[in-house]
Amino acid sequence: MTKKTGMATELALLLVLSTLWGASYTLIKIGVETVPPVTLIALRTLIAGSILVAIIRLRGLKLPGDLNTWRRFLFQACLNSVVPFTLIAWAEQTTEAGLATILNSTAPIFVFLLTALITHHETVTGRRLFGVAAGLVGTCLIVGVQALGGLGDEVWAQLAIVAATICYAGAAIFGKTFRGLDPMVPAAGSLISGAVILVPTSLVVDHPWTLAPSAASLFALAALSVFSTALAFVIYFRLIQTLGSVGTTAQAYLRVPIGVAIGTLFLGEKLSWTASIGLICVLAGVLAMTWPVRRTLPL
Repeated sequence: MTKKTGMATELALLLVLSTLWGASYTLIKIGVETVPPVTLIALRTLIAGSILVAIIRLRGLKLPGDLNTWRRFLFQACLNSVVPFTLIAWAEQTTEAGLATILNSTAPIFVFLLTALITHHETVTGRRLFGVAAGLVGTCLIVGVQALGGLGDEVWAQLAIVAATICYAGAAIFGKTFRGLDPMVPAAGSLISGAVILVPTSLVVDHPWTLAPSAASLFALAALSVFSTALAFVIYFRLIQTLGSVGTTAQAYLRVPIGVAIGTLFLGEKLSWTASIGLICVLAGVLAMTWPVRRTLPL
């Protein structure tokens, strides 16, 4: 496989991941109509984790047996599922989708800042800084500046989404520590670890046996668990190793034009001229953040 072919594959997977996670906002919105946030996320992580454990066994692989690795899985779970999933599910009960999209699309900014100021685990370049800025501008143009009109109306819900975004940034950086493991292993391990925290919490807080979820919410939960979590996490942990933390979080920007495209194709919505410019900005930003940095050979 040539370098160009390999890069094309990784960018295609980034597009798939963006689609899977972009769809999760709609699925969560449907799910929380009749299922409380904690229970929805507890079932999401439990179902997704169980599916991946079953596939791992069918493939003849094994989950690690040492306590240190499981501690890392648990920390990753807190950053990548337990805290952000719950915060977003809670916030989506009151926050407009457009504003939530803008707030949650800032993950690459936090990854870039954490990398530049604290971890220094990846090369920080002017091109990547341009990518972060272009992607954010493009996101605002696509969603529409009017979506910012609700900023401050539900301040706690909006702060919850920002906090979730910071967690995602930390998860993208910490996920680099699982190098050498099959991507399915940390995906399964972190999800099962998350379920260990969330399921007991759900039993205490929501008393799920008393709930009467609708068919739509159950369908949303199933799709959320299988596609937007189990499959998405496997792709995510692979991309963390191939595209890096900043590159992988570029999918936060790609979710926006994907959502607009879905609305255009299936809901008859029209793309404004500002959205068209925004799409160009997003694509330029994603390419700037994901394209490999050339290494200068010593003289």
